[in-house]
Amino acid sequence: MPTCCAATEALMRRVRGEYWEMPGLKLTMPQAQRLWALDAATCQSLLHSLVENGFLARTPDGSYARLESY
Repeated sequence: MPTCCAATEALMRRVRGEYWEMPGLKLTMPQAQRLWALDAATCQSLLHSLVENGFLARTPDGSYARLESY
């Protein structure tokens, strides 16, 4: 597995883990960027992937929350 793919998978596991540990977690993209120290493009891609995979939902106010808790 190339390093970039391994790093991406590790980041996805970390983000999912944070949302599992805190079921009510609801973050805006800027908050997510700060929490995980990501640049805007990486954060947007990550959050979009998690929404597309059905793990996160985008709330009406633009935040991201775990689909089951939204």
